[in-house]
Amino acid sequence: MDGIIVIVICLCLLFFALSLRSYYKYLLSKDKLKESIKEKTYVYNFFEKKITRREKIVSKMLQYADDFSSIGQRINFFSENADVKRKLMQAGYPYQLTLERFQGLKIFLLITGAIVGGLSLVVRLPFAEVAVIIYPVLGYMGTLLWLNRKAKQRQDELSFQLPDFLDTMSVTLQAGVGLDQALRDIVPYFEGPVKDEFGRFIQETDVGVPRADAYQGLLDRNDSNEFQLLIKSLIQGERLGVPISKTFKNQAEEMRKIKKEKIKEQAAKASPKVTLITTFIVMPTALILIGGLMAINIFNDNKDLFNVFK
Repeated sequence: MDGIIVIVICLCLLFFALSLRSYYKYLLSKDKLKESIKEKTYVYNFFEKKITRREKIVSKMLQYADDFSSIGQRINFFSENADVKRKLMQAGYPYQLTLERFQGLKIFLLITGAIVGGLSLVVRLPFAEVAVIIYPVLGYMGTLLWLNRKAKQRQDELSFQLPDFLDTMSVTLQAGVGLDQALRDIVPYFEGPVKDEFGRFIQETDVGVPRADAYQGLLDRNDSNEFQLLIKSLIQGERLGVPISKTFKNQAEEMRKIKKEKIKEQAAKASPKVTLITTFIVMPTALILIGGLMAINIFNDNKDLFNVFK
């Protein structure tokens, strides 16, 4: 009887070890399968972004704005729904903002500004009477200004990235690769709005959206002059039968010329700003310091006051 018990225990331990070994092989096969699927589908995952801790905190805060979305759509001072929707598209929907959430966000910040202003008035902080009015206005208008700045920055970044993208596309197309395949091969290696916009273009054509409508979507979502010029050239090139590789090459050269002219223009605008700063900030500060030194020497009965200038 004891021998049977020992045999049963040994068999149980053996089967348990075999089950652990099989489960371990299953986990290894599962991990390999996940890696294989990730490698094969990586090209299509154009919108995957790493979420930082700051974005998580901001996204959590934005959830409170949903409660004020209906009020925000009614109070649309300087923020009509059509204008806000266009700006959100141009900004790339930062922090996954929707139209309703953004409209609620401006009201949420307006109320937050009013509460902060009221607290400053109760605590009797300096300029509290003015802060009660300024803080709510800053909360409301600051949200709109922030969205406009985000949209402008994204469009500027799009224009800045286009020449390098077009050069790479031109070389790939000249090697005999089709436009769609070239986009699939090149877009994943870029970051920012170029990756987002052309990635969405590929996804739309994959699900059956006509190419003309996909091009029009690119034009509607972006107001960058260089990007608009590129898409219109592609549309015209397809209608007239112009080689796409030549279109990309010509557009890259033209955009680099435009970029050089913009840099020269910015440099020309910077010179008067530097002059104003020197005239109204640096020079008065230097005069105040010199005058203060002279006053100190006078009060100290320093007879050798002007020896420092010899």
